[in-house]
Amino acid sequence: MNVNRKNGPMYLQIKEILKDRILHGVYAIDTNIPSEPLLEEEFNVSKVTVRNAIKELVQEGYVEKKSGKGTRVIANGSIVKLSKGKRFTELLVEEGYSILKKVLNISHVDLSSDSKLQSLFGDHCISIERIYLLDNEPYIYFTHYVSLDINQEEIKEVQINSLYRFLEDQNLKLETFRDEFAVAIAPDHICETLKIENNSPVLKRIRISSDGDGNVMEYSEGYYNTAKQNYIVTYNEPVQ
Repeated sequence: MNVNRKNGPMYLQIKEILKDRILHGVYAIDTNIPSEPLLEEEFNVSKVTVRNAIKELVQEGYVEKKSGKGTRVIANGSIVKLSKGKRFTELLVEEGYSILKKVLNISHVDLSSDSKLQSLFGDHCISIERIYLLDNEPYIYFTHYVSLDINQEEIKEVQINSLYRFLEDQNLKLETFRDEFAVAIAPDHICETLKIENNSPVLKRIRISSDGDGNVMEYSEGYYNTAKQNYIVTYNEPVQ
């Protein structure tokens, strides 16, 4: 995987990628992350860059580094902005699952006047399609529509590990999140990707994310193959 100087300090990009892998169980607690030479080869960067990335992870409490023993994962939790609870995927990791995220496609979308998105984004927006793998099996299919001003050449350079970190880097400051859930029939191409039969009912989540002024910056639809795993929500306090 390559990192790009255009996206800021490379050691910070690598740190975020490694942290995301820790949070999603790719690197489990009490196991070592890959050695520095392997990370240098994977990201095509210098030893100093890799060491600075690991130093950041040590300072944030995710790993510990011991001479002759490598770099061991010691924590896989994070402070969550969306709610007092933990992210759904973090709960799955705590239960022993691994989560891997892949970007399938990023493209410009022209919105017609009869599109429900046209009232949110105007005539154009960016579409980001992603899939989450649960223990290497397709589990969630996300399509995100975001208000970004990037051209086709810039899209080719985009690398997304954490979506919301990427949006922050693009100066999209999201302050409020509204989730809606329903039972729906997924489009055929999503059924194929999730390896479920066409016309099968699945859990659908719609998320509308807004900035501090109430302007919608992201609209997303996610389809969950709950035959593999139910959607989990935890609360610190009872809700009505």
